[in-house]
Amino acid sequence: MTVKIINGVKKITAGSVILYAILIVLVFVCLYPFLNVLAYSLSGYNSVLSGKVTFYPIDFNLDAYKEILGKKQIWFSMRTTVLVTLMGTALSLALTILAAYALSRKKLPGKKLFSGLILFTMYFSGGMIPTFMVVKGLNLYDTLGALFIPQAINVFNFIVMRTFFRELPESLEEAALIDGASEVQVLFRIILPLSLAIIATMGLFYAVGYWNSYFDALLYIQNPDKYTLQLRLRSLLFGEELNNAGGGLEGGGTRVMTQSLKMATVAVSTIPILIVYPWLQKYFVKGVMLGSVKG
Repeated sequence: MTVKIINGVKKITAGSVILYAILIVLVFVCLYPFLNVLAYSLSGYNSVLSGKVTFYPIDFNLDAYKEILGKKQIWFSMRTTVLVTLMGTALSLALTILAAYALSRKKLPGKKLFSGLILFTMYFSGGMIPTFMVVKGLNLYDTLGALFIPQAINVFNFIVMRTFFRELPESLEEAALIDGASEVQVLFRIILPLSLAIIATMGLFYAVGYWNSYFDALLYIQNPDKYTLQLRLRSLLFGEELNNAGGGLEGGGTRVMTQSLKMATVAVSTIPILIVYPWLQKYFVKGVMLGSVKG
C-alpha cells in the first residue's frame, strides 16, 4: 500500500485504498464458488433445504463428509486417481526432460525436424476418434494406462523446459565432458540438479492435469471399479449413485441433503491438490519465468 509522508505525517493515498478494495472484491469473487461448495457441504439439512446457505456454513455439521467417506467406491476411486497421478506425472516428467534435453543440444542432428514434428501436434491433433482407435489398437482400452500414456508429453511444457535447458551455461557441460563424463552423467549430475525449479513446476502442471482429468476416463474406462475420482464425482453429480437418496439420506439418526453430499464430494476431490500446491508454490513463479521469459 502506498503511504505518503506529508509534513512528517504518514497518510494512505485514496488511490491505494481504491486499488486494494478492488483487489479484495476480485479475490472474493474468485473464492466465492469454492466457499459456497464448502458452506453447502458443512451446513445442516434444514438450512440447505431452506436455501439460506451462501458462503459460510449454517447449522455446522459433518454428516455429509461422514456419508461420503463411508462409501468404499470413493476410496477405490481415490486410490485409482492417486495411482494415475503418480504414474502419469513420473512418466510425463521423464519423457519431457529427455526430449527437451536432447532437442536443446545444438549438435543434435535433425533437431529442427523433430522439434517441428512435436510442435505440429500442438496445432493439429488427430481428433477424438483416431485417438480412441489408437488406444484400442494398443490394447489400452479399459486400463489405467489409457489415462496417461497417450497424453504423456504436453507440448507447451516441453517448450518451456527446452528453453530452460538452452539457457544453462554450455561451459558446465563442456567441463564435465572434458573430465570424462558421458551425456547421461551430464544430464543427471549437472543439468537436473540445476533444474529443480522447472521440474517442480512441470510436475505440478502434470499432477494437477492428471488429478482433474475425467474426460479420458469417461472415454476409455468401462469398469466402475476403475473409475477415477473425477468420474465418480460426475456419477454422483448426475445422481447415478444417489438416486436412493430421494432428496435426503437418513442414516444413524441423521438426515443429509443430496446437495450437501454432492458438495462434500467436490470438496473431497479438491482438497488433496490444494494441500500439495503450497509445497510447490515457491518453485512455481521461478520455474515458469526461467523457462519461458529468459529465452
